[in-house]
Amino acid sequence: MRKKQVILPPNPHILIIKLAGIGDLLFTTPALRALRARYPQARLDLLSTPAPAGLLKGWDVLDNIMVLDKYLFDYPKQMLTNPRNLLRLRPLWQQLRGGRYDAVILTHHLTLPFGRLKHQLLMRATGAKWRVGLDNGHGWFLNVKVKDEGFGAMHEVEYNLELARALDATTADTRLTIPLTDEDHRQGREIFYADQAASAAIQPVFAMHPGSSDHGHARRWPTERFAQLADTLYHDFGGQLLLLGGPEETERLQHQEIMQLMRSEMPVRSLAGKGSIRATAAILGMADLFIGNDSALMHLAAAMGTPTIGIFGLTNSVMCGPYTGRSTEEYTQVVKLNLPCMPCSYRGHELGLLAGCATRDCLTALGVDPVAIAARRLLRKRLQKKLESKAAQ
Repeated sequence: MRKKQVILPPNPHILIIKLAGIGDLLFTTPALRALRARYPQARLDLLSTPAPAGLLKGWDVLDNIMVLDKYLFDYPKQMLTNPRNLLRLRPLWQQLRGGRYDAVILTHHLTLPFGRLKHQLLMRATGAKWRVGLDNGHGWFLNVKVKDEGFGAMHEVEYNLELARALDATTADTRLTIPLTDEDHRQGREIFYADQAASAAIQPVFAMHPGSSDHGHARRWPTERFAQLADTLYHDFGGQLLLLGGPEETERLQHQEIMQLMRSEMPVRSLAGKGSIRATAAILGMADLFIGNDSALMHLAAAMGTPTIGIFGLTNSVMCGPYTGRSTEEYTQVVKLNLPCMPCSYRGHELGLLAGCATRDCLTALGVDPVAIAARRLLRKRLQKKLESKAAQ
């Protein structure tokens, strides 16, 4: 798959570019760990967007995290209507030049013409000798090329590992990493147990995320299905339900709607907008099962080792399904229909229909039963492991 492999000097300066969301940034962590293991004396820097960058703050694998609000530069029109945005690039340009990088790794597919231009400029700004990236036929500015077979030819984690391998860096540990601190765990426990001390004894703990990012609203399974699923799981296992999400979930009243639609006596709380994203990761680590749409929280749950069910419709589950680097049967499960039009976004070398079709049959026609079956399978394995662990103590 690689066209060229480069071995860097013992103490190289390496920059990794990932200008995307939380899940996409997590997908780079196995590759970053591989680079650090191969080049322990390296200066390893990351260029990310502001929101997800804080997720890896303090990680000993990275020396420096720089941020760029890429959303100010997504379209050429933004440059024309607000030229001052270009002035915001000057400090970053100076940082990139001052980094004296030996190699820069671009972890993006070269899909859109304007995106290719931006990525080329960023890589050229570093002055790096080696420019590593995925080549779909448009990577003429790369001199270390990894063939891009298209979205879903392999998981994005595996694409990133191929990019690291092009610099002679490999790892057997392909788990996603969230470097949580003791304070993150403390905040997570504080939110988890707040005003609900008695609920700590109610097991198992189900975490659900019925939402998604604003630009991914088409990925949402119908709200009433989450309510029906919660009732089904309560009938089978008892337990309690945590509804997770950002502040936007409160504004949409989505959690309140689920609570109103539920018919069982299952204890349920909405933790929407409570705590940082790292505290949310700590909360997910305390759950026995996570069920949610294709979103950042799905990837956080998988990274925390919580059994994870991802509900997929129009997006590409092979490309960005929940990833643990371990046995998927024990830790993760993708639930989706098998319609001939799926996936309709991130397919081949095209972005496709990011908002899906008008009817979105891939999600509206997906009933509760397939998700409940997957949930029972993963939860029983989880509960069995907890019993075995307790017996061994």
